[in-house]
Amino acid sequence: MIVAEQKPIGQVLDMIEPFEKILVAGCATCVTVCSTGGEKEVGILASALRLACAARGLKKSFDEITLTRQCDPEFIEPIKEFASQHDAVVSMACGVGVHFMAEHLPPMPVFPAVNTVFIGANPELGVWVERCAMCGDCILDKTGGICPIAGCAKTMLNGPCGGSNEGMCEVDPETPGAWARIVERMKQLGTLDKLDEIQPPKDWSTSRDGGPRKMIREDLKL
Repeated sequence: MIVAEQKPIGQVLDMIEPFEKILVAGCATCVTVCSTGGEKEVGILASALRLACAARGLKKSFDEITLTRQCDPEFIEPIKEFASQHDAVVSMACGVGVHFMAEHLPPMPVFPAVNTVFIGANPELGVWVERCAMCGDCILDKTGGICPIAGCAKTMLNGPCGGSNEGMCEVDPETPGAWARIVERMKQLGTLDKLDEIQPPKDWSTSRDGGPRKMIREDLKL
């Protein structure tokens, strides 16, 4: 799941300062699950913006909408006419949603109301933790299902660094080191001997360093 956090309302107010009629748009997928940009949060942000503008004597109006997904033209197309009645859009989706809305809506500013933080899991209520760095060449089969790239502050691929102490990370002593977790997990699985195998250098060309990535499935294209 893509995890995001809301920007301070002051930042959003600065973005929309030149505009009068603003559409606050939420996304009913990832940012809804992490309680950041779903229908409920859209209502809260729109209300907060109305109150802030009224307190400053600013004449602005705010409409609200929540799309099933902002990263899919199927859900953007039906709102184009409605969106065109506004001067700007404040998107509460992840950065992908903001980008995609800007590409597909009529020429108008689309501003981010949230910061996209990471891809993660929800281990307990109110807690989200990064679990994937989107490297494009998954090695979880070799590390007991625990990612050393996302889980290690230094993205170490050859075991724990010299700064780790009793299995804890030197960057954050309260966080278990990724490689300590990997070793314990592989002990449990009875596959610890796999760590003795020499691995070829990781193919980083599949990561973001190679520019914007694209996946094409010919069997799904129309």
